[in-house]
Amino acid sequence: MGALKLNNLRKSFGAVDVIKGVDLEVRDGEFCVFVGPSGCGKSTLLRMIAGLEDVSGGDVEIDGARVNLAPPSKREIAMVFQSYALYPHLTVRDNMGLALKQAGQSKAEIGQAVERVATMLSLEPLMERRPSELSGGQRQRVAIGRAVVRRPKLFLFDEPLSNLDAALRVHTRIEIARLHRELRATMIYVTHDQVEAMTLADRIVVLNAGRIAQVGAPMELYNDPANTFVAGFIGSPQMNFLKAAALEMRGETVGIRPEHLEISREAGRIPGTISHVEHLGGETNVYVHTEPHGLLTVRLFGEHRFEVAEPVHLTPDPARQFLFDADGARIRD
Repeated sequence: MGALKLNNLRKSFGAVDVIKGVDLEVRDGEFCVFVGPSGCGKSTLLRMIAGLEDVSGGDVEIDGARVNLAPPSKREIAMVFQSYALYPHLTVRDNMGLALKQAGQSKAEIGQAVERVATMLSLEPLMERRPSELSGGQRQRVAIGRAVVRRPKLFLFDEPLSNLDAALRVHTRIEIARLHRELRATMIYVTHDQVEAMTLADRIVVLNAGRIAQVGAPMELYNDPANTFVAGFIGSPQMNFLKAAALEMRGETVGIRPEHLEISREAGRIPGTISHVEHLGGETNVYVHTEPHGLLTVRLFGEHRFEVAEPVHLTPDPARQFLFDADGARIRD
């Protein structure tokens, strides 16, 4: 079991409110991702769940038990950090088994548990090496293995892939997703990278300035954002925001995703001039300066040829537009 419940959770540093009343339930076995820009409070929230930060108000419950005053060692959680935090003088085997040794388990029990996890993470050839002999990706797998071997109620990941290069991030992301399927464990994962959030999560918690902006499944947030913050944060390239009055539409702002803007050299609803073109092979991103909407992004699948300063016209797909009011909240029909 590893269900988590946060009740009106708050955190202040002096007069500064960092977490401003968070209510959240994470189901047993769920992969939940906290995402948001730098400074939104996601890592602070994770540290409060872990017991590494004191709670200023509200409650943290794990499997129905209030753990506000329990130290991290008593919460049955395991954390994987951005820094690998491995003991440099210990081998991979000893790093992975250290927590079990400190808990008083026998050598036989430790050996069986470590070998099982090493097989799961394909670490068998590395067991006698020390951290200095490992690549960054291998070190992170060892850090994950050290957490898995403890069989905690909750796995807490704090931006674990930030130190890896792009290829390793993709590979390790796949490994973490596979691990979750095999363990069926509750995992809470913090990242600023919305691509990681979209590809890993059962549900995403989007945080903004210490509050939850929206909670939902990845495609629910993508296709049904509750406000301009979520609409602009989820999706790459990000959503375009246009002035509703210029389009003779109600509301303050019209949102349209780059793939739902049609571009034409002949005719269209919004005239503009191409400012930049990104040729990415599988897709082409075209940046168009318009009046009065400013710079808009068009996402085209495949290779397309456009030139800087070329005049074009854009037409939003009317079935894929979002309307927002002056406060940024979604206007629903």
